[in-house]
Amino acid sequence: MPDPHDIVFRTLADPTRRAIFERLCRGGEQTVASLTDQAGISQPAVSKHLGALKKSGLVGSRPDGRRTFYAARPEALEPLNDWARQMKGFWQARFDDLEDLLRRMDQ
Repeated sequence: MPDPHDIVFRTLADPTRRAIFERLCRGGEQTVASLTDQAGISQPAVSKHLGALKKSGLVGSRPDGRRTFYAARPEALEPLNDWARQMKGFWQARFDDLEDLLRRMDQ
């Protein structure tokens, strides 16, 4: 089973998917037609990107009659938040070690 970090990173690595996800975060629920109008790409391309976003859990959908509304699921970004926290701790420890070394060298 793929690592959740890898799935989210891979999905958002594509600038078009990232832009669609950001539009859904900022604008709330939208249809494929609405997203296509803003995306500057074809409807099939938008649908393909939405499929990848849905598969990764970053986007959910809600049918309403003949239309389907798509919405961002920001909680799916938690693997990225976890990774960023780990990296922050890693680098903070390194900077603390460097600061200690520099203090000792000044004495």
